[in-house]
Amino acid sequence: MMRLDPRRHAYRADLADVKLRGLIEAERYVHGETRQVTAPSLPLRREPRFDSILDTEALHGETVTVFAESEGWAWVQIDRDEYVGYVPSEGLSPAIVAPTHRIAALRSYVYPEPDGKLPPLALLSLNALITAKGLEGRFLTLEGGGYVVDRHAQPVGEVVDDPVAVAEAFLGTPYLWGGRTSIGLDCSGLVQLALEAAGHKAPRDADMQAAELGEPLPWQEGAELRRGDLVFWDGHVGIMTSATNLVHANAHHMTVEIEPFAEARARIREAGYEVIGVRRLPRITAAGAP
Repeated sequence: MMRLDPRRHAYRADLADVKLRGLIEAERYVHGETRQVTAPSLPLRREPRFDSILDTEALHGETVTVFAESEGWAWVQIDRDEYVGYVPSEGLSPAIVAPTHRIAALRSYVYPEPDGKLPPLALLSLNALITAKGLEGRFLTLEGGGYVVDRHAQPVGEVVDDPVAVAEAFLGTPYLWGGRTSIGLDCSGLVQLALEAAGHKAPRDADMQAAELGEPLPWQEGAELRRGDLVFWDGHVGIMTSATNLVHANAHHMTVEIEPFAEARARIREAGYEVIGVRRLPRITAAGAP
């Protein structure tokens, strides 16, 4: 039988997505059920325990396919990037509401009334999805209750011109392995969020991004780089903000940092890692077309 990447294919020894029948062996195959994330974000963990490794996060409004549930945990595949793992069941709903907007600010509060002086109900991060019923003053009225500042959201389908500017906005955000919110994120989470805001669909992990995003550039000492190029090491990725500077979420500074590429490269080389590749993305217009 084939060896499929378990990060993006839903299978265990006892259970597998019915789509994988004939490709992998499992005791039984099931059709998944679509659910929507109602929590501000949901941790997706490698095992159904809160002390298990955080692999990624599902954001509010995103959908997942649930294949099994037990003791408060759902074994799911995130529909956005196909990542598989365990999330707390209480943050999911079987009622699917089509989103109308995405959060376009780094983060935005949900208020119980259209009044920014009131204690907020929740905090949503960049690219979270919301459903607006209308506009009340400067607040969007949300399906199911709550209000979000109108200027913090964009209609679904609208994108930004410059993903690098999105990444730069995260400067100083704490490094968090598996994180993909403005409260904490890792290197590939930063790249994924920035590219999604600009209309690029991006896989979750650095090795996937190194294999699938954009076009490979010949890499050698002194190679000419430009703003938006993705630079990869084994297990790490950063985005060039210019020909000489790099923005990346990294465990050295434990934050999102902008620094000279030469300095970052020298430090990472001392740790035993060399640049393994550079990828260049197509330019995107304001309308989202390459």
